[in-house]
Amino acid sequence: MKLITSVFSVTTLLLSLNAFASDANILTLDEAIIAAIKQDPWLKGSQHREDAIMASSVAAATLPDPVVSIGLANIPTDGFAFNQEPMTQLKAGVSQMFPRGDSLDIRRKQLEEIAQQHPLMRQDRMAKTKFAVSVKWLEIFRAQQTIALIEEDRALFEQLAEVAQASYSSAIGKVRQQDIVRAQLELTRLDDRLTKLHSQKEQAMAELLEWLSDESSWSKNLVKYAQIISLPSTAPAIEPLYLSAKEALESKDLQILANLLNEHPFVLGIEQKIRASATGIDLAKQQYKPQWGVNASYAYRADDQLNRSRADFISLGVSFDVPLFTNNKQDKEVSAAISQTEAMKTEKRLAMRALLSQLQSAYAAHVRLVERKALYASDILVQMSEQAEASLTAYTNDDGDFAEVIRARIADLNARIDALNIDVDLLKSQSQLNYFFSDVPAAANTRFGDN
Repeated sequence: MKLITSVFSVTTLLLSLNAFASDANILTLDEAIIAAIKQDPWLKGSQHREDAIMASSVAAATLPDPVVSIGLANIPTDGFAFNQEPMTQLKAGVSQMFPRGDSLDIRRKQLEEIAQQHPLMRQDRMAKTKFAVSVKWLEIFRAQQTIALIEEDRALFEQLAEVAQASYSSAIGKVRQQDIVRAQLELTRLDDRLTKLHSQKEQAMAELLEWLSDESSWSKNLVKYAQIISLPSTAPAIEPLYLSAKEALESKDLQILANLLNEHPFVLGIEQKIRASATGIDLAKQQYKPQWGVNASYAYRADDQLNRSRADFISLGVSFDVPLFTNNKQDKEVSAAISQTEAMKTEKRLAMRALLSQLQSAYAAHVRLVERKALYASDILVQMSEQAEASLTAYTNDDGDFAEVIRARIADLNARIDALNIDVDLLKSQSQLNYFFSDVPAAANTRFGDN
């Protein structure tokens, strides 16, 4: 039985060897988030859309181009001579239309309000990207650390199986053949778990690289990156942004939470859409006003056939339409604009309800994870370790069963994996809570898409 007790000194050796692992190609969570935001084509597209709308707002505030006309009037068909008839003229004119009321300024204002939505949308996108990348990174971290735990214990199980085989062959102790089979079975099951975890890690890495790779390097470097990138061996520190709302979350004060969520970039983006839509009501009301136009023309007449001079003509005019029949046009356009604005207000209310529900659900899960973490740290992990040590001690003193030693070690390993899962889920819940109180610095002033 002295051989069995010596097995546990190997674990210390294995742990010390891990300290010499290379730090090359280590990808931290902060680095992954920064790279994902930098490589996100959606942000660049949003910047281009904002620039396009701002350019359109300048164009929308400009008067329509004047219309120039040149023509011959009253040409006699019996000789087509320019000086035959006194009414024959070479005429040049210009006309200019003026849009209804203040529609140019209002349309410019509406487009500017639409453009102002894009910085808020980018801020929300960056917050969502931060959360999505954090989830992918933590899934890789979970798989990596679980693999490390299993590989550490696998060496222990291998040596337990070897010692059991030696004891069975020498007929020393109470080792039975079924104990040897059980030890080999647990090793096989550990190998299966390792294979599954490696698969999960590779899939999560591929999903993470979708955020990190640009179009030029995606297909070329995907496999290479997935093979060489590794994560730190310690969990990242995620700064909580929800502490200011903790009291309201605990008391479930929906009014305070709603006021806080009103400052969320997603909600502010919808509010900006509502402003632009409300401006559309003012724009629709301009249709009740007439559209004005001015025109001027100059008509040249040639001398008559006796070389007598003829006076040229100048014409000036003003035109405007009269919106008299408004029931089926102007009234309906204003009604449509009002309904559109009310629909967007409904969209904001739905968004607020969804965010409040998601926030409360995320915080409830977070609280339970904190409780489970404390329970594992104070009781379960300690009790599992003590149970494993007690079963080994009993077996060493010929007062226990080898199968019980295996079961206790497996239970201890599972408990440590469960504790790891709780830690990772806790970090994920912190990232999710941070999204509701996102604070991406200088998001509205950051330009994307520039070379």
